[in-house]
Parts: sequence; C-alpha cells; structure tokens
Amino acid sequence: MSTTACPLCALQPDQLLWSGAGLQVLAVSDSPFPGYTRVIWQDHVAEMTELSEAQRQHLMAAVYVVEQTQREQLGVTKINLAQFGNQVPHLHWHIIPRWTDDPFFPDSAWSPAPARTEEQKQGWASHEERLLGQVNKYQQALRTALQTRFRH
Repeated sequence: MSTTACPLCALQPDQLLWSGAGLQVLAVSDSPFPGYTRVIWQDHVAEMTELSEAQRQHLMAAVYVVEQTQREQLGVTKINLAQFGNQVPHLHWHIIPRWTDDPFFPDSAWSPAPARTEEQKQGWASHEERLLGQVNKYQQALRTALQTRFRH
C-alpha cells in the first residue's frame, strides 16, 4: 500500500498527540467515545508477528500508557483494546474508553446502539459533556506520560 493511499499516513495535524520512537499516538475525534485514541506503528506492517519481540513490547508499552492514562483521567468503566487492520494493513491499536451509560455499552463500539430511554439518553448527554471538558487534560497527561515513558 502506498503511503499516499494509506489513511493512517495521511493524518490531520490536529489528530497527532505524540510521535516518537517509531510510533504515533492519535486522537480519534470523530467518535462517540471521548478520549478514544489510536497507537500506530509508523512503518507499514500488517501483523504483530512481523515485528521483533522488542518492537512488540515497545508498541504494547505505548498502548498500556494510553490505557492507564484513560483510566486515571477519564473515570472509565472499561477499556476496549482492538487491533484489526482488515481495511488498512497498517498495524495500529484502538484504545477505546467505555462507560456503562455510553450509547453502545455493554456491546462493542462497532455494534448497533441498543435502544435507550430518553432518561438514559439525557444521562449520557450530560456525562459526555463533562467528559468532553476533560479531554484536553487527558491528552496533556497522555503526552506527558508518553514523553516520560519513551525518554531517550
């Protein structure tokens, strides 16, 4: 796949939260999950087993930093980790914060949203508004944590 045809290589600068050590960490802004983040291996690699053991550990260390920071900053109920690459053969991990009142819980982020009462919808809207106010703080804490973890 050419770099120009790869949507993970053609990212908007406002999505980039941190870059270094062969990785990029991006905000997923078009998501119903405030704080949704991707960790992307910068080289075009489709499968984890194409990386060396050290590279796999390096990549997963970044995923774990994102997960921990989401837990600390966003008051999540659960973190969903996913690595598909079915449409883009460019190794990347989705780190998706979840809450019991989010529109899809307890189903996956890619499932159809289950029916909700008006009261449940209003509850989530209020919670989401508070979370959106915390996203900048989360992103700054994440940058700091990644810089600390991957300091050379």
